[in-house]
Amino acid sequence: MARRPVIAGNWKMHNLQQDAIDLTNGVMQALKEEDKSALPEVIIAPTFTSLYAANKALKDCGCGKVRLAAQNCYFEEKGAFTGECSVQMLKDTGCEYIIIGHSERREYFGETDEMVNKKAKAILSNGLIPIICCGESLEQREAGVTDYHIASQITKALRDLSASDVAKSIIAYEPIWAIGTGKTCDSTEANRVISMIRNVVKGLYDANTADSIRILYGGSVKPETIKEQMAQSDIDGALVGGASLKADSFAAIVKGAM
Repeated sequence: MARRPVIAGNWKMHNLQQDAIDLTNGVMQALKEEDKSALPEVIIAPTFTSLYAANKALKDCGCGKVRLAAQNCYFEEKGAFTGECSVQMLKDTGCEYIIIGHSERREYFGETDEMVNKKAKAILSNGLIPIICCGESLEQREAGVTDYHIASQITKALRDLSASDVAKSIIAYEPIWAIGTGKTCDSTEANRVISMIRNVVKGLYDANTADSIRILYGGSVKPETIKEQMAQSDIDGALVGGASLKADSFAAIVKGAM
């Protein structure tokens, strides 16, 4: 089954509103000569405060080559949850995707697999697509429990979701030890883990669902690494961190995935 590649840029806690507009415009300018039908699915994930500004820049362009994601959400629709943003609020700013379960959310803010599952359900019930992150620490890798740990994360994140909802979701495998460190997981090993994730989905659902879901690699992705990563059998794209903060490097990654 042919799966459309995805290149998503996670801007993390960077860029004020004008910076976000400039970077959004820079990405679109760098991709302006590319045939929209030949491009991977291109996604940018600004901070909450820049979502409206970035979405306006995307609308003003009107080229439809770049889509908008949020970096997190809360699973309740409304209420006394100071500081949180609901899926409906993010949808209202133009978001079509929401990243959940990122290792930084888990490590610094106590996000659990159960919370990731609740968020995935809220995102899908509102017609948006979750980008569900998973990954192991260096200690877990050295202890030989990478596969067990990630299989557990995926199983819990997808609990009680329908096969059709899972098929349209996105998973991002990000080995924690490779995020922001300059280290990149070997492409063949990344592909092995991603193939394992696909087999977990197959076991939970069926072969068609496993073949449909797109699974990305994340962890110090660069223009120099993307072609080798995309040449692997099960890697469907990338969740890009630092390299997404420069329009030229992010566009080079997008083009490398074509």
